Amino acid sequence: MAHPGTLPVINYDAVRKVLSVGVALGATLADYTEFDRKNYFYPDIPKGYQISQYAYPLVRGGSLRGIDITRIHLEEDTARSQHTSTSLSANSGGVSLVDYNRAGLPLMELVTEPVIHNAETAGAFARELQLLLRCLGAGDANMEKGEMRVEANISVAPQGSTLDQDPSRLNLKLGTKVEVKNLNSFRSVERAIAYEIKRQIGVIESGGHVVQETRGWDEAKQSTFPQRKKESSEGYRYFPEPDLPKLIISEIPELAHELLAKNLPELPSARRERYVLLGISNDDAEMYVRSKELGAFFDVFSKQAKNPNSVLLGSNYLTSDVTGMLEKNEMSAEWLTESNAKRFARAIQLVSDGILSSRGAKNTLILMLTDARDPESIAKDGGLIQQSDPKQLTEAVSRVIEANPSVVADYRAGKEASLQFLVGQGMKETKGAANPTLLREEFKKALSY
Repeated sequence: MAHPGTLPVINYDAVRKVLSVGVALGATLADYTEFDRKNYFYPDIPKGYQISQYAYPLVRGGSLRGIDITRIHLEEDTARSQHTSTSLSANSGGVSLVDYNRAGLPLMELVTEPVIHNAETAGAFARELQLLLRCLGAGDANMEKGEMRVEANISVAPQGSTLDQDPSRLNLKLGTKVEVKNLNSFRSVERAIAYEIKRQIGVIESGGHVVQETRGWDEAKQSTFPQRKKESSEGYRYFPEPDLPKLIISEIPELAHELLAKNLPELPSARRERYVLLGISNDDAEMYVRSKELGAFFDVFSKQAKNPNSVLLGSNYLTSDVTGMLEKNEMSAEWLTESNAKRFARAIQLVSDGILSSRGAKNTLILMLTDARDPESIAKDGGLIQQSDPKQLTEAVSRVIEANPSVVADYRAGKEASLQFLVGQGMKETKGAANPTLLREEFKKALSY
């Protein structure tokens, strides 16, 4: 807020985290870096300049999800502006509020190359960036809390407009750039970009010229609106920040590339690849990558599983039945523990060994949510152990046949589908404990007389 006598301080942890992001992206880390003053007046910067980085960013290059990165630098965050609906368009009055609580906090800014060509790709990139930041512990990156924001620079040009005849180089002749500021949800990112592309094309096709400016996004109207004319880099009058020292990264051993790389966790892309190699579907792998708790639970379970088939079987139960049960009972965080993952592995082994049927497994899992005992004990006490005793199956088949004479008559008249109904009734009769394959054979045997 530019209080007299206050001086800035470089945040060591913020520098380390930005460099770690650079390592994760396969980028080039700076050896020499400095901070600059970016001069402009706006209510969110009352001192008239922002401390940022211009010529010497911390990170250059790299890529994420196939999108090339230009640079990553560190700067101070601005205040948060809020505008009433009546002040969304120029000269319409209304009220603007400015919240300075986050002003001056370290903010990482990542800039991509102009290689994103549609709203969907931009949205996917932003989601992957959020996932990476959380994986690295660089920030919670909750968009709804303003901890991560997307500013989309959008331009359009006639198709085929390139400065280079080699299309593989994608050296595009870019149109006039418009920046849509502070998009705070992935849905807003995609909708604002799609809207702005359509708007700019309309302006050009009607004979007008796109104005370089900053625009906001009105969620209620689903449209962008002008905020201020966009300055060029020359207009910001960058010069080195006199109150901060230059940084020589190589003089700080803890920030060495090799050490940062050694301390990186398993990255989302590597986790996806590992899960897919286990035979897990892409959708299930994505669930484990995006949910820290669910992914950790699956990792413990998969190490306990006895064979690849058990891993796949367990994954199917986990992503369908277990997650549904936990969501219904609002207990995901407290149940997805290491000990429960090991119990889950034992339950899946009961299914693999033919001790539990599919229905018996589901009922056992439901009981496991509130019963901390071994799954086999739970299944035994609940009468869920799969019945393979011929005598018990014969008795259950006899009761079902006696209770459904019309269905029996249909089957004997040639309606094969009736057999499935009888098997279903047999499973109900045994409370899901019967071996369905043996039960089906027992029905065929009984009905052949």
